[in-house]
Amino acid sequence: MAVPPSVRAERLAPTFAARLIRTGITIGVVDALWAFVLTAAYGRPLFSVWRGVAAVPFGKEMLDGGVRAGAIGLGLHFCVAFTWSAVWLIAHVNSAALRRLTSTAAGVAAASVLYGPFIWCVMSLVVTPSFTHNAPVITARWVIQLCGHMVFVGLPIVWSVARGGTATTS
Repeated sequence: MAVPPSVRAERLAPTFAARLIRTGITIGVVDALWAFVLTAAYGRPLFSVWRGVAAVPFGKEMLDGGVRAGAIGLGLHFCVAFTWSAVWLIAHVNSAALRRLTSTAAGVAAASVLYGPFIWCVMSLVVTPSFTHNAPVITARWVIQLCGHMVFVGLPIVWSVARGGTATTS
């Protein structure tokens, strides 16, 4: 007996966990490459970016922490990537409007232009200052990050989730 197409599609739909893993790894790698490009453009040692990430929750001594501090920062980077991926995936699974919006390339682009900068604003204006107790400073580099987050953060998350169909919770 033939299996109806709707049942076949449901069986092939990636699970929530599989979509989260794919999206978290995608955004973690893409954003890491973007971070390396910016770090090199600013003339800084490539691994210093990850020591800087580690310094946010663990203090300034991480800036001189060597490879271990850098590895901690890279791990934190992927934790953050998975967190923002999960936020978008949960919203996408629970919102027919988001699924409709991101069913087209133009919709994916529109959502990316909003979600990427939203992430940057929350991280740079709320999360980082809550750890460092320093007020955020808006500079040209901050604006570059804001714009870059459209392409190198928002787009990979929105695209990866949108291309996965309707996630199941199993």
